[in-house]
Amino acid sequence: MFHKFGDEGSIRLLVCTVLVTTFFVVKFIYKRFDASNCCFGFPLDRNKSQRMFDAFRTPLAIGTALFIVIYIIMDISMETPRNLTSLTGVVFFVIALFVFSHDPSGVKWRPVFWGLALQFLFALLILRWHFGLQAFKWLGQRVYEFLSYTDKGSMFVFGEKYTDHFFAFKALTVVVFFSTTVSVLYYLGVMQFIICNIARFMASTLGTSPTESLNAAANIFIGHSEAPLLIKPFLPDMTNSELHAVLTGGFATIAGTVMAAYILINVPANHLLSASVMSAPAALALSKLIYPETNRPQMDPDKVYQMDKGPERNVIEAASNGASQSITLIANIAVNMIAFIAMLEFVNATLDWFGARVGLEPPEYERLTFQFLCSYIFWPIAAMMGVDLGDCRKVAEMIGTKIFINELVAYTELSVYMDNNYNLTWYQQRTRNITSGVANGSDVTRWYYSGDDIVYTDLNITLRKGIMSDRSIVISTYALCGFSNISSLGIMLGALGALAPSRKTDVSALVISAMVTGNAACFMTACIAGLLYRGEV
Repeated sequence: MFHKFGDEGSIRLLVCTVLVTTFFVVKFIYKRFDASNCCFGFPLDRNKSQRMFDAFRTPLAIGTALFIVIYIIMDISMETPRNLTSLTGVVFFVIALFVFSHDPSGVKWRPVFWGLALQFLFALLILRWHFGLQAFKWLGQRVYEFLSYTDKGSMFVFGEKYTDHFFAFKALTVVVFFSTTVSVLYYLGVMQFIICNIARFMASTLGTSPTESLNAAANIFIGHSEAPLLIKPFLPDMTNSELHAVLTGGFATIAGTVMAAYILINVPANHLLSASVMSAPAALALSKLIYPETNRPQMDPDKVYQMDKGPERNVIEAASNGASQSITLIANIAVNMIAFIAMLEFVNATLDWFGARVGLEPPEYERLTFQFLCSYIFWPIAAMMGVDLGDCRKVAEMIGTKIFINELVAYTELSVYMDNNYNLTWYQQRTRNITSGVANGSDVTRWYYSGDDIVYTDLNITLRKGIMSDRSIVISTYALCGFSNISSLGIMLGALGALAPSRKTDVSALVISAMVTGNAACFMTACIAGLLYRGEV
């Protein structure tokens, strides 16, 4: 670490050393003391700590609320007043969910307040604190670098031209490597350590039950159909409010394995990582707003947080099982992409045909397509999130795609705009270089818009769909980050119905409400990101 200290390699070694040392120190404390009387590895008196927390809870909430209000007034309104548009989205979603709440009079505002406050504070660390922004950028780069090791295995199996089929042989194969890694971390106890401590923190802060908190924490790392496995023994006895929170948490977040595929299609890794974490408390907050807890959960926290290792006998078996388990996920992603893109094309062809029957044809009119309809239906949501007005229809299209198709197709559309941004930046730099070598600048290359497309005059290149601002790209990254779509309804019904057959009727009654709430949580996260955005992707 001392050798060339200050370069990226020494920083990487320092971070890894601190994390590993902390893990083993806390594990030692858990073994030395009774784990049920520890919080984040430090021994405590549960009753005494609860009394202390209750005594400071109200002043802490008032202080946090004042800090947020003063920061918005003194910093955001002064430095980036346009960001205040995103505040209308926050207010709208809170009011709308309260109005349509299952029991408005039964809403307990503690989980709602602290869930949204944690969202804001976490976004503040990432988007407004220079060190936090750089740290997450660094972490995103390291994740991308780690996932790129998949290329060696893909090249060995599929040959050197495997990138000719980018999605199948490069993006999907990353899921195999990431699934293997997660399985190994589970065997070593690392995932249990992280998930349990995040769950304890959220449960103590938001006042939510251990089961729903554990599920929300697990959703940050694993899928919406796998996370409920951690609380399978408790599902039959959970209240409807807890079940709603479990469903909402699954819809509002994405799995780490799927996130790996998004990163491979150039979606900003740092914002994907932060969106996954921010949406977990948001899901609990909004779930408790639209379906408040009116009963008293009876789960024993010590039993809920008791997460055992898997059945594997060594690391090699864990890695092998992780790779094998990814086969189902990869097949599911691939067949869904084929089915839904084909269905989308059929719907668009049908709408286009009907549009042509009444004269809605280019160039006088835009084609009547599914995306065209969504661009108007979801325009108000995009505008309230703080998207630049010129990009609202484009973002609204992707929101519609995410809800009615899936988020992977929507992120694929977003990657087109990102690639176009990079390409146009390259072209403008090329133009400046040519300009500097021309005496009067009369022969400078130029580009122009043809509808939304960008056409280069001197090169045979057209950037289809044009570009979006960096601000709109960042907000879109947060808004699309969740499994809250129509196709996931069946997955959630099937998964929870199999885990708790006695609660299948309740799950069926709650699942649509939970999907809407999951979307609202994603949009709320996007609003917070838009509120604190400062101009960096």
